[in-house]
Amino acid sequence: MQSARGFEYGVRHILSPQAGGLCDVLLGNLELDREQIEFLLHLGAIYHNHQRTTEDSSVSVGDYIRVHTKPRRFTANDGQWRSRIVFENEHFVVANKISGLPVHASVDNLHENLQSYLQQTLNQTVYVTHRLDVPTRGLIVYAKTPEFQSEFNKLLIARGMNKIYRARVQGQALSTGLLQHYMEPSPRAPKVVSKEMQPKWQECLLEILEFSKLEDGLGEARIKLHTGRTHQIRAQLSAEGHPIVGDVAYGALKVWEEERIELEACELAFTNPLTGEYHEFRI
Repeated sequence: MQSARGFEYGVRHILSPQAGGLCDVLLGNLELDREQIEFLLHLGAIYHNHQRTTEDSSVSVGDYIRVHTKPRRFTANDGQWRSRIVFENEHFVVANKISGLPVHASVDNLHENLQSYLQQTLNQTVYVTHRLDVPTRGLIVYAKTPEFQSEFNKLLIARGMNKIYRARVQGQALSTGLLQHYMEPSPRAPKVVSKEMQPKWQECLLEILEFSKLEDGLGEARIKLHTGRTHQIRAQLSAEGHPIVGDVAYGALKVWEEERIELEACELAFTNPLTGEYHEFRI
């Protein structure tokens, strides 16, 4: 059983016709060798009865197996993540994320992400509190304890963190001030936004604090984010006719082969909800 879309993206769905070891079952049902299957298993690209597995587990007849045969690959661990830590204490760590790297595990890749690399570097679990898109770089906060994660998430919901971004865009006609759009509530990307309010669409608010003209018809904006919707800055700037440099998904010209756009989370400020201490970070 397999959809055309699943085939296109390398997703294979199998109802096991036999019992036995997972790798043996897949060897008999996929055009892959054992080394390839073991690699996918290690990467976290195989699911057994809807649960990700990294072990060659026992399979029964009729068990459901999903295999991502073409997993997305990201930046490998270069061992330099300690130098990308901007700040840490017993409650949280602030890191400077590079472009092209997920904040956390993806559905087909368990290991190649910033959360995993920080955990290896710090030799402890860290917890996701907020996100940056894969091609976006800059400051991001991970919790060191579930307690801080819970309280920090409440702070984010209350819009208690000040987030400033720097974006280089195509075009030179942006004005300072508030930009308000409404985003269609869909899991798909690119996101669709409208200046007109639509039923059940989510409000998107950002503020252009500064805008300067650069060479070659480009501009640079300093942006304060008031709401934190997925792809919000990318979608809003594109809707204004100023897509971010390199952001092909939102109408920009292709500049690089790698997954990178000229958007950087350059300032974060918040009060630690557990201690009351104020923190401010800039890059």
